[in-house]
Amino acid sequence: MTNLAATLQHVSLPPTTLHPLASRHVAVIGAGASGLVAARELRREGHRVVVFEQGDQVGGTWVYTPKIESDPLGVDPRRTVVQSSLYQSLRTNLPREVMGFRDFPFVPRKDDKERDSRRFPGHREVLMYLEDFASEFGIVELVRLETEVMFVGMVDGGKWQVRSKKRDGICLDEIYDAVVVCNGHYTEPRVADDIPGIDSWPGKQIHSHNYRTAEPFQDKVVILIGSAASAADISRELAGVAKEVHVASRSVGDGATGKRPDYDNLWLHSMIKSVHEDSSVVFKDGSAVLADVILHCTGYKYHFPFLETNGIVMVDDNCVGPLYKHVFPPALAPWLSFIGLPWKVVPFPLFEFQSKWIAGLLSNRLALPHKEQMMEDVEAFYSILESSGIPKRYTHNMADYQFEYDDWLAEASGSPGSEIWRKEMYNEAWKNKRVRPETYRDDWEDDHLVLQAYEDFKQILK
Repeated sequence: MTNLAATLQHVSLPPTTLHPLASRHVAVIGAGASGLVAARELRREGHRVVVFEQGDQVGGTWVYTPKIESDPLGVDPRRTVVQSSLYQSLRTNLPREVMGFRDFPFVPRKDDKERDSRRFPGHREVLMYLEDFASEFGIVELVRLETEVMFVGMVDGGKWQVRSKKRDGICLDEIYDAVVVCNGHYTEPRVADDIPGIDSWPGKQIHSHNYRTAEPFQDKVVILIGSAASAADISRELAGVAKEVHVASRSVGDGATGKRPDYDNLWLHSMIKSVHEDSSVVFKDGSAVLADVILHCTGYKYHFPFLETNGIVMVDDNCVGPLYKHVFPPALAPWLSFIGLPWKVVPFPLFEFQSKWIAGLLSNRLALPHKEQMMEDVEAFYSILESSGIPKRYTHNMADYQFEYDDWLAEASGSPGSEIWRKEMYNEAWKNKRVRPETYRDDWEDDHLVLQAYEDFKQILK
């Protein structure tokens, strides 16, 4: 068990409460995957739920649009904001069996020609799965589409004021017992702004949030910053049309730099050292190129422009805090909560576990530790991060302990934990990706785990 995983045991689970069960009026901000499963679990627990969604359909970040923002770098506060960050060719980097909610398996719909039955499907299939989920559990009727939340703040009596605005301009002020924030974190770009000379570099800059297809980069020399999943996908796609593609990464070692196998025009470099007014880009490995475009695949910021907590909840170097178990600010628990902050995880099941915990706490079926105990837990977690040399911006990175976290939430909410096959399949998928980075989505060796998954699915789908 890692030190981070060990913090899950720092505060023991409190016993279930003996208080009378309660039904709360709950506002859920966002109708993506996290908002949809939150709404289901809240309603299952007996709460009255309203889901606010500023788009015109459910699905959140999985709703693809060819539109891009007026500022392709995504830093101008006056820009026209586009919510989705999907590129047209995106396929999942996890197999569908792993991705699905526990009691609504993400299985192929082979009887429907519009569906994508691949194990690693395209983004449209994921959207259709979420639409199926919302329809199956009657969530659509809870969602107010084309409704942007402008303000969420505390009022006297421990309630929450939610001010929303319809697309036709009509505004509404309402009072809720609790607010669950599910607005995602793939909309507000983070850029590499610490590169010497970047402000006067004459080429074009764009964030991957505004990347849709490779065609605009035909015959260009492109510098791509980043090494995560989107960077890997986009760099390979660009290599099919661009003159040259150079990937700059902080995490690459000197021995790994150079031209990529199987490509004539794709290079891997260490991070950028500086850029210059003659369009040159100099890398820390000593190489340099004249480039047309810098594409920032540098991730996103947590952003809650509507939320006012009088300084209780802050975003500091992309750490949202203080939060108990990445969900509750101790001073405001359980009346304010966040779903979906962790990253490098299997997202949908994690959202489901968090939602069950929140719903049970709001109904009084479950109990939280005292505020002081929760803060002690948060401080212990932060202390481990600091002593381990982990930057604050990695606070919500759960790459090494996501399943321990899921299982802790399951125990806290009285639910079954993660299936063994799901954990093993996830590990196999990432191992396969390292071995077969070009073909892992269509070439795998975990059929025995697929059989185990479908044995479980048979029981659910009866």
